[in-house]
Amino acid sequence: MTVIALDVGGTQIKAGVLAEDGSLIHGERRLTRAERGPDAVLDTVLACAVDLAGRYAPTAAGIAVPGIVDEASGTSVFAANLGWRQVPVRDWLEEALELPVAFGHDVRAGGLAEARLGAGRGCGSFLFVPVGTGIASAIVLDGEVLTGRGSAGELGHLTVRPGGERCPCGGRGCLETVASASAIARRYGAATGAVGVSAEDVRRRAESGDAVAAAVWREAVDALADGLSAAVTLLDPERIVVGGGLARAGAPYFDPLRAALAERSTFRTAPPIVPAELGHQAGCLGAALLAQDLDAARKPATRARRSHPIRRQTGYGVDG
Repeated sequence: MTVIALDVGGTQIKAGVLAEDGSLIHGERRLTRAERGPDAVLDTVLACAVDLAGRYAPTAAGIAVPGIVDEASGTSVFAANLGWRQVPVRDWLEEALELPVAFGHDVRAGGLAEARLGAGRGCGSFLFVPVGTGIASAIVLDGEVLTGRGSAGELGHLTVRPGGERCPCGGRGCLETVASASAIARRYGAATGAVGVSAEDVRRRAESGDAVAAAVWREAVDALADGLSAAVTLLDPERIVVGGGLARAGAPYFDPLRAALAERSTFRTAPPIVPAELGHQAGCLGAALLAQDLDAARKPATRARRSHPIRRQTGYGVDG
């Protein structure tokens, strides 16, 4: 049972082929080039999948996409970075491949992969929190990834600084506006006039004694601890798995974050915070696991064929 999987991002499409034993037998990346428009992005996704299917003869496929998704219908409801709005991704991919296709959200797929293959192994409940350009989370409870009505886990849009900076979502003081990698770089640049500085640069400057960098870094850690504290109070997870670019900072990130969360855990012991293990492969591996699950659950009978092909329509991109 070989499956192919795609993790579609705003910058890159990560693709992989998994053997029945779960081993990754092929992996590749292709540029998304979202500036070409939503139709061209979908063409690239379909072409990548068809190419892999032709080379590896899979029995199923999986795809994970960002933004707001309807996992039941296999629809990308809105993915700003891809220009997609109400795109029936699963149907079109099934038609192109003539294979069953599993469809999921990129972060929740990453959470599934960390649950089975990574830092969540053996843990019944945990939060998977990738911290990068934005902040998201996957909620794993009793071994299942919680989807809610399609947008469960939007930790980055939890208000942690009421009345604070305006967020692209329309709110003010969202966690992303303070604690994401992009926020750290932006806030330091606004305070100092520095141009082209990354979150990693801010961390290094903080360690070198830059007081402004240290303050921005500390504020980011404190804000994330506030957000995690709220999630812990509501969900009581056994573990918090932090991934994304900032997690690569290691001890300078995790040590103060653990201490800050412990300070906020007034009536309970804070759950351990551990780094994610799968890195940039999490979403693709999660999509592959979804495909394996789908393939294993299928009845021996061939799925009913459609009476007519799904018409490919253009003009489904962002209005205007």
